[in-house]
Amino acid sequence: MTIVPPSLATPLRRVDPPKWPSPCGYSHAVAGTGTFVFVGGQIAADNAGRVTSVGLVPQARQALRNVRTVLAEAGGRPEHIAQMTWYVLDLDFYRAREGELGAVYREIMGNHYPAMVLVEVSALFEPSAVVEIAAIAIIPQGGQPQPAGNPLIP
Repeated sequence: MTIVPPSLATPLRRVDPPKWPSPCGYSHAVAGTGTFVFVGGQIAADNAGRVTSVGLVPQARQALRNVRTVLAEAGGRPEHIAQMTWYVLDLDFYRAREGELGAVYREIMGNHYPAMVLVEVSALFEPSAVVEIAAIAIIPQGGQPQPAGNPLIP
């Protein structure tokens, strides 16, 4: 097994089994230590909770922005994301837009590629949403403190 050491900016390290194909746009596995942050499924909702964009690419852009915003509230950054799960309504449509989606991903998240899961679903809770993105991040020890007003869950 090959373990790529983390940079100083992230507690994460990629784990890629030997003789497996090199992943492109994702990692086979990610390991790390620190504070775990579980970002619930984010859709393309604005600050008022409304989905105002139409189409997979614009909605993915806003959903990724929302993942970043939630993560920042916990003191994290995109490079702290260990796993990301995308739920889409149409996998064939996703595949047809893969290049555009990759560009949007890099625009919002940079060149950090966590372990990824992509799932086609028949529906999402919000009827106007076509994509929902959840993430698990590991913020390094000594990261930013939890913002005031967000008490710990007992």
